[in-house]
Amino acid sequence: MALTLTLDRNADRTLVDQIVVAVTAAIARRALRAGDALPSVRQFARTHGLSAFTVSEAYQRLVAAGKVVAKRGAAYRVVDSHATEPSVAPVWSAPSLNAAWLLSDVFADHSVPIKAGCGWIPGEWINESGLQHALRTLSRVPGTRLGGYGHPFGMASLRDQIAVMLRRHDIAVESSNVLLTQGATQALDLVVRTLLRPGDTVVVEDPCYCNLLQILQLAGLKVVGLPRTVDGHDFDQLELLIKRTQPKAIFVNTVLQNPSGSSLSLSHAKRLLEIAEQHGLWVIEDDIYRELAADGAPCLAALEGLRRVIYISGFSKTITPTLRVGYLAAHPDVLASLARSKMAVGLTSSEMAERIVANVLSEGHYQQHVQFLTEKLRQAHRQVGASLQAVGVELFHTPEAGLFLWGRLPIEPKHSVSVATRALQHGIWLAPGAYFRPEDRASNWFRFNVATSDHPVLWDFIRTLT
Repeated sequence: MALTLTLDRNADRTLVDQIVVAVTAAIARRALRAGDALPSVRQFARTHGLSAFTVSEAYQRLVAAGKVVAKRGAAYRVVDSHATEPSVAPVWSAPSLNAAWLLSDVFADHSVPIKAGCGWIPGEWINESGLQHALRTLSRVPGTRLGGYGHPFGMASLRDQIAVMLRRHDIAVESSNVLLTQGATQALDLVVRTLLRPGDTVVVEDPCYCNLLQILQLAGLKVVGLPRTVDGHDFDQLELLIKRTQPKAIFVNTVLQNPSGSSLSLSHAKRLLEIAEQHGLWVIEDDIYRELAADGAPCLAALEGLRRVIYISGFSKTITPTLRVGYLAAHPDVLASLARSKMAVGLTSSEMAERIVANVLSEGHYQQHVQFLTEKLRQAHRQVGASLQAVGVELFHTPEAGLFLWGRLPIEPKHSVSVATRALQHGIWLAPGAYFRPEDRASNWFRFNVATSDHPVLWDFIRTLT
């Protein structure tokens, strides 16, 4: 609805305070009623000649005060204070930021409007028609076929489809090499539970997937970091780490790495496998971004043949993270042990979710949607990359593919978490590099999701850091 306020730029009270007081008063006198939508940040800023940064801060204060709520993909709306069964989540307050926050509160909270640090594609980019078709198909499946827990290895027809997909990437597999899981993160957890024991040492990339660090910590493993370069790794340093710590495994994001966006070169991929073979290391290849990468990007499982490599992927980045369908590919003997671990900690994975994914793959124009995503991401990389550099952010790499850019802000590493906390108070979710490093080591590098970072309020905030 239209909302025009009288603001005094010469008053002692700040413009942000004036907006908060005026909107609160409008709600109190019922000029704004429960459920009414406030103007968008940009619209309000344009109408009143303000910066979007100012309006966003005011709206976030109203959210924190419980006056309005911001639902994902929707406008800011006035809260119904008299509702007996509120349809919104409890009022969210800014947490103490650490890596664990990324694993809990952030997924439950939808009030942060600018999710620059998130790890998923926007809801607007989801293959909605393919999912709706799959859901309609599922609704016609007789109930008798949905009884029971399903197969320990997962739905057979989806495993067949995945095997075909992997063979297109030159990974020599059959469906007997594939185990379905509840997302790629569960696949990582099953590998840790099955192949490693508390006290074992493992090598991770520095930086690496933040959830992996939490899994390894919970398992009581010793974690050593190997710096990630644009092309791969420093192999002299890897040899020293192996000699000093005698690790059992190394975890690698092969292409479009989370968080750096970099991909292994072919020569680095081959050298890594040579070292793993020489020292008897398991190689855990987390390849969740393969479908978004250029054709021909190196694949460790294709080069090695699943003797020491365990391959992990899933559909959270191309279909939707909500379904939680991932998979492992490994030698059949190893796969049987992984399946036993899966049954022990969670029984079977969801056949209903697997049926939806199988239908999207076969009838939901999956490849066309992947092409749509890769083009959207290519455009977003160019736009967001240019904007980041324009406000003084140093980029580690410019892949023009995948979700992430890894950028260094003009701050001291020790201030990174406090900067992220301040950004959150302005409605901006940043992901500091410490979240992605062993032992939460300080870093002034930050992960930016190009699909969710193109916002003037973010650029204005970064300018204040210089």
